[in-house]
Amino acid sequence: MTYSGVLLPSTRRALLHRIAVAQTEGRAPSLVAAVQRDGGIAWSGARSCVDGHDPDGDTQFRIGSITKTFTAVLVMRLRDEGLLDLDDPLEKHLPGTGVGQVTVFQLLGHSGGLGAETPAPWWERTPGDVRPELADVLGERPLIHPSGHGHHYSNPGYTLLGSLVEKVRGDSWTEVLRRELLEPLGMNRTTPQAHAPHAGGWAVHPWADVMLPEPAEDLGLMAPAGQLWSTTTDLLRFAGFLAQGDERVLRGSSVAEMRVPAAPPETGDWSGTYGLGLQAVRRGTRTLIGHSGSLPGFLATLLFSVEDDVAAVVLSNATSGPLTGTVAADLLEIVADAEPRIPAPWRPLPEVDQELLALTGPWYWGTQVHGVKLLADGDLEFQPLRGAGRAARFRARSDGTWTGLNGYYAGETLRIVRAADGTVDHLELASFVFTREPYDRSAATPGGVDEGGWRGLAT
Repeated sequence: MTYSGVLLPSTRRALLHRIAVAQTEGRAPSLVAAVQRDGGIAWSGARSCVDGHDPDGDTQFRIGSITKTFTAVLVMRLRDEGLLDLDDPLEKHLPGTGVGQVTVFQLLGHSGGLGAETPAPWWERTPGDVRPELADVLGERPLIHPSGHGHHYSNPGYTLLGSLVEKVRGDSWTEVLRRELLEPLGMNRTTPQAHAPHAGGWAVHPWADVMLPEPAEDLGLMAPAGQLWSTTTDLLRFAGFLAQGDERVLRGSSVAEMRVPAAPPETGDWSGTYGLGLQAVRRGTRTLIGHSGSLPGFLATLLFSVEDDVAAVVLSNATSGPLTGTVAADLLEIVADAEPRIPAPWRPLPEVDQELLALTGPWYWGTQVHGVKLLADGDLEFQPLRGAGRAARFRARSDGTWTGLNGYYAGETLRIVRAADGTVDHLELASFVFTREPYDRSAATPGGVDEGGWRGLAT
């Protein structure tokens, strides 16, 4: 049995109440939100005091830095096609920037040491043609920290990545984005320029309930860092892709790689980290993945939980006020906590691999016991059976070895070592040997086993 996408009335009311409070307390001209579960939109809602009607899932808002995630996907596509390596210095593909020693990986994860912003004037409120060259974006002192030593968020860094995409593809960033990402995913309402119906951007006076229209500038070279307009419907479709992957755009293992922290967080900011074009936020025991965005007149947040299979989007047309990141996380948790995901029913394996079955059960590193379990998808689960320790999942390789997928043993090789008669003698993992008995005398235990064997105190 699975649950339908329809939420309980109490859950829907809690969601509506949350965005109503956010719109009122944040004094937002309008705010629209939606939640996705099981791959379908489970709820949407909006509050507005302008335009005479509430926005809906088809209404465009500017999404600011969520654009960076789209740019990161395009770069990861280049990597998967073998056109570049993430450890390549920028100079190898985009010469003449003055920061060519910074790697593609460092730019994606904001650890290149570049400044957070461009030189004056304020680029988000300035026509893009004011900065026609990369030198105008980077300024006279583009590197303000040592490259690779830590996280420092950089808008110019994603301008460089957009230019990198253009250089390698031989086409404009907007065209590559449309052709390789937006069209395959059916994101027809995500565009570089606004298309009706769309919200207008507003600034709300901090000390009075009055508003001022904000300009909507074309960002020019800075577009890959924050240009896009989108809708809740399109962004939830994007969230589903970022959680699972789509072979037409980027495989699941590559989007999973984007979610992995790329550098230590900035000092004092231990509640969240940054992967490759994706932010990660800790909320209790949950890790929420996504990105926030802001431009004059607009605030936006997209968050999803892979484990809960829930995503939330919140968009508002205010320069400041509503805390869209907090609201999106709250919406996600309202659904995940009130109506937790029902696991798929347990089923036995369709067929039994006797050799793999023989590997299951207890294995000992010295006197520490670990268990090996055969999973339904053919992977092996390896974990300590007492207390905390180094657990990992392993996947088979064609040469008979196994590769660690997570934790301490991620990327490490597990080998099954057999005796002369073909029976399994021991397991090798990194430099460790695991035997069927504690210090098994019949196995190739490093250092050997004392001839006298186990003994008591009086021996």
